[in-house]
Amino acid sequence: MSTPDLNLLVTLNALLAEGSVARAARRLRLSPSAMSRALARLRETTGDPLLVRAGRGLVPTPRALELRERVGQLVEEAEAALRPSETLNLKQLARTFTLRVREGFVENFGAELITRIAEQAPGVRLYFTQKLDKDSTPLRDGTIDLETGVVGDDTSPELRTQALFHDRFIGVVRRGHPLSEGPMTPERYAAGQHILVSRRGLRKGQIDETLERLGRERQIVTIVGSFSAALALARASDLIVSVPERYTGNLRAGMHSFTLPVPTSDVTISLLWHPRLDADPAHRWLRSCIRDVCGERRSDLSARFEAG
Repeated sequence: MSTPDLNLLVTLNALLAEGSVARAARRLRLSPSAMSRALARLRETTGDPLLVRAGRGLVPTPRALELRERVGQLVEEAEAALRPSETLNLKQLARTFTLRVREGFVENFGAELITRIAEQAPGVRLYFTQKLDKDSTPLRDGTIDLETGVVGDDTSPELRTQALFHDRFIGVVRRGHPLSEGPMTPERYAAGQHILVSRRGLRKGQIDETLERLGRERQIVTIVGSFSAALALARASDLIVSVPERYTGNLRAGMHSFTLPVPTSDVTISLLWHPRLDADPAHRWLRSCIRDVCGERRSDLSARFEAG
């Protein structure tokens, strides 16, 4: 069975509305001969003459009268579907967005983001879910609306990405720890007992490789899979942990943070989404809210770190 030419619906709608080949042609900016050919195709497709001559004009057949309302509605719906999106009314927007984020995002950015969303669009709800891997299937199938993370070689090339902020690793100890006073050197840092954060259970990290090049080695006494667990251990002991500054801002409250005495590579935290949502007005608005909140939080945390 051949696929019908849906363009004929627009032609039929004009013919039924005008009741004249010439007027329908002018309405669709076609020549009368082109409209006559289109009417012939419609008659062949529907198996009905649709419009028949009565005196000097044309009158619709019963089949045409039956189709008139349905065809007009179909054309209106199609035109509405293809029309550019109307201005987004945030006060009337009712939608739940699912965000897949790494540990620390909700703790540091969630409150500001929720407050901003509630002020602008009280009908919008955010659902945060933990990001355990880089599988892009949830974004592709629409289970997830947005996610945060580090863009790498294993990131799906079809995804849209935008940098949110750059982060650096810093050292953290409890208040009153011996390392909270005096100048920080590679020797003092390496001499302490350390917590290594590794989701994959690695025994060494970038810091250890840098220390080895300096002829130093730190003692790692435990390995944990999350920054929150590592900071909880450091808060209750003399252990030292190295964590990303931005992503652990609120988690480090009440602790002493210091610049690492060895160089480490910064990381860029990005926002990721599927291209099918790229032009969606509500999705674009949410992305702008996240960018603004992360930007404001960056300035606030930088000031607090420098003051501490």
